[in-house]
Amino acid sequence: MIVVITGANKGIGYATARVLGRAGHTVYLGARDEERGTKAAAELTAQGLDARHVRLDVTDPDTAEAAAARVEREHGHLDLLINNAAISLDHHHKPSELPVAALREVYETNVLGVVTVTNAMLPLLRRSSAGRIANVSSGLGTAAFLSDPDPALRGYATLLGYNSSKAALNAVTLMYAEELRDTSVRVSAVSPGFCATDLNGHRGVLTADEGGAHVARLATLPDFPTGAFLSERGGTYPW
Repeated sequence: MIVVITGANKGIGYATARVLGRAGHTVYLGARDEERGTKAAAELTAQGLDARHVRLDVTDPDTAEAAAARVEREHGHLDLLINNAAISLDHHHKPSELPVAALREVYETNVLGVVTVTNAMLPLLRRSSAGRIANVSSGLGTAAFLSDPDPALRGYATLLGYNSSKAALNAVTLMYAEELRDTSVRVSAVSPGFCATDLNGHRGVLTADEGGAHVARLATLPDFPTGAFLSERGGTYPW
């Protein structure tokens, strides 16, 4: 399987790449920082994995197109795209206090970046006999959580940028799933769980390695569905 993962030089993306590489797949580690991406790929290559860094800034369409062109040159198709790259600028801000510029920056990565990369890679995914798009989302962006927050997570219920961007990503996932329903490409959202990463100041209850293992497992399910939100706990989330 030929795999592209965005935001893969560290955290959940890197852990996902390692799991998939160990399973024998060819993995392109998308990273906007050339030095960090090259180092991450080299670490996995040293472990005997087929890991390759590709410069990919999800907010820069030119890098997305260049990354797709490289995959096309080297393999001619793509089997799995994992849209993992995401940021959060919400902490310590109430919704009414988050600067609009910060909200715009979050959407550029978490929503528009997914659309940018997906559109660049879609022609290659169509050439796969069973192309897959796994959008790494969060239960914090589901209507079920936003309308009735889990008491244990109530402190995370007002993350305007992150939560609303993941809600938008969930909608994007459903729209692409509908467009591609009659093709060989399937599209779903996957949850890594509440992981301790740089994004949340390492406050999660799972490690990045555990989150990456969840993403890798869900994205490679034999019966990977389309238009679903796959939970790290098994089953599906309500949208």
